[in-house]
Amino acid sequence: MKVGENTVTIKAKTTTTNPVITAQLAAYAAHLREEEHSRGTIEKYLRDVRTFAQWLGARELTRETAVEWKEQLSAKGYAPVTVNAMLSALNGFFTFIGRGDCRVKFLKIQRRMFRAESKALTREEYMRLVSAAEARGNARIALLLETICATGVRVSEVRYITVEAARQGVAEVSLKGKIRTIIIPGKLRKKLLKYAGKRKIASGEIFLTGSGKGMDRRQIWAAMKALCGAARVESSKVFPHNLRHLFACRFYTVSHDIVKLANILGHSSIETTRIYLVTTSNENAEQMELLGLVS
Repeated sequence: MKVGENTVTIKAKTTTTNPVITAQLAAYAAHLREEEHSRGTIEKYLRDVRTFAQWLGARELTRETAVEWKEQLSAKGYAPVTVNAMLSALNGFFTFIGRGDCRVKFLKIQRRMFRAESKALTREEYMRLVSAAEARGNARIALLLETICATGVRVSEVRYITVEAARQGVAEVSLKGKIRTIIIPGKLRKKLLKYAGKRKIASGEIFLTGSGKGMDRRQIWAAMKALCGAARVESSKVFPHNLRHLFACRFYTVSHDIVKLANILGHSSIETTRIYLVTTSNENAEQMELLGLVS
């Protein structure tokens, strides 16, 4: 499985879904909403717990069975990041139902020195994606790409890009009890307001579907993937979060201020921000060539 994919298929030992777990799912979903997790996060957590419940079947829920699940995920060849994401959802559920004794440890992941070339989206590739959307007459997606990449906004935060925010030049994002201010650059403000005006969007969310509803992450993901062929960009590089990575790298190149970047991205830890700044081995090689230390 590729890193970043959310769907995990593990053959269940039985077709029976564990009743103890499924009986708690509705309450767990309500708990996650109270904790103000994003809709996408809630869907993923519930999907992961359901997958475990089906695999477990009628067997008793114990720490040993949870560890066996973890081992099966690894044995199937799933990326450590994917395994840990699954375990995070499961551990949270165990704590909620009062079964903290079933929590399992995450896989240890060695800190990455370089970012895979197959995952790194360059500015040139990003520009080709925007151009491909414009060539297709899809102004909404072209502007959405620019909005995510020019602000560093998360895909779950796109709904906060409203007409009111474009007028003020800032968007106030409220998630998980925290309020974060997203700066909207001047050129982007003008483009957003022009787009909204043409589509007679007087207030509220700017990026709407044909039915007038806000675009969700799946629709945004699919729209971006549809541009890959025309833009001549590898599909493995094209997903919303990579635009956020590109924003982070470009901002740090200009400012060299990781603290300010962490604030803009909404990170509580600078260590999280450092992950965004991991470069590829080719980029490091190019920088080392500029040192001029070999005659």
